[in-house]
Amino acid sequence: MAKTATFGALHVGTSFGVTYALTGNLAVAGAVTFVEPLVNTVMHYFFDTYWDHPKVAAMRRHFSTKARSMT
Repeated sequence: MAKTATFGALHVGTSFGVTYALTGNLAVAGAVTFVEPLVNTVMHYFFDTYWDHPKVAAMRRHFSTKARSMT
């Protein structure tokens, strides 16, 4: 969970900087800064959690085998 929290903190700064650079609006940048990274952090946690799930691992192996056979 510490990795996820650290990722979230770094993402806040990136999100604000990019949004402000694109919009020039502090209010929009502030709103996006707190909404988007929160959603992204939660999604990152579940991504890490389910990455090693047996069904997901089987799916990765399946697609990895398919990709190797295409080359």
